[in-house]
Amino acid sequence: MSSLTLSDSAAAPAPSAASERFSPWQVWGLILCVPYVLVFLIFVLFPVGYGFWLARAPATYVKLFDDPIFFRSLINTIAFLVIGINLKMLVALLLSGFFVTPRWWIKILSVLFILPWALPSIPTILSFRFMLNPEWGVINQLIFQLTTDDGPNWLNDPTLALALAILVHIWKSLPFWTLILIAGRLAIPSEMYEAASVDGASKWQKFRHITWPSMQTLYLTCTVLSMIWTLGDFNSVYLLTGGGPADLTHVLATLGIRYLRLDEVDMSVASIVCALPLVLPLIYFMMKRLSK
Repeated sequence: MSSLTLSDSAAAPAPSAASERFSPWQVWGLILCVPYVLVFLIFVLFPVGYGFWLARAPATYVKLFDDPIFFRSLINTIAFLVIGINLKMLVALLLSGFFVTPRWWIKILSVLFILPWALPSIPTILSFRFMLNPEWGVINQLIFQLTTDDGPNWLNDPTLALALAILVHIWKSLPFWTLILIAGRLAIPSEMYEAASVDGASKWQKFRHITWPSMQTLYLTCTVLSMIWTLGDFNSVYLLTGGGPADLTHVLATLGIRYLRLDEVDMSVASIVCALPLVLPLIYFMMKRLSK
């Protein structure tokens, strides 16, 4: 009997190293990951690597830093982030408290409020450009009818044009962040507000001691994520001002197009690479907070 067992065990094929290392589910998992890896290599890793290769020459950055438009674009980008993002998130926080009020007409108003975010960017921003035209725009015509004075040349003043681009960006993306913060408010247990009401807490005290501590992490994460997305916001500036007047309203996201039009591909890529010192710390900060 023992000899038969030994002979059977000797005759049975030894399991392969691959079968010991991977189960059938793991093998299928590796097979299904192959298309994603190929897409990542072809459409992400290769373009990024090729862009760094184009912008590898130090002389490119010397030429870039000598261009006064680059530093103006950098200042515009920082202004866009500091002013636009903080103003947008503050208004979104205030509106989130308004839209959670249980009123039937607020539900109808919320549907209208979300339309700017739901509509495509190109026709909506171009409609603003049409309305701001100094000669036949709707806004200046209305000003002339009310005051018999000509309206300002909205997009020919660099400071005013950049401010309008920031306002358009806020108008376009505000509904999305408001919805995120509304979801955060609705996740707070209502019993906490009821207990605070019993204790005689005011609305400000409820916000300070209940709402803000519960939403602080969400608010900061949304702010950082909005900064990352805004660094790549091309539409708000390019469709409204085209970088003008005199290329003074460019941001880093649109500056590359200026160099492409001048047939300077290396300068175009280098201007995008210069945005990495702004992006990478934001990504690190966001991932660190999410990991907690």
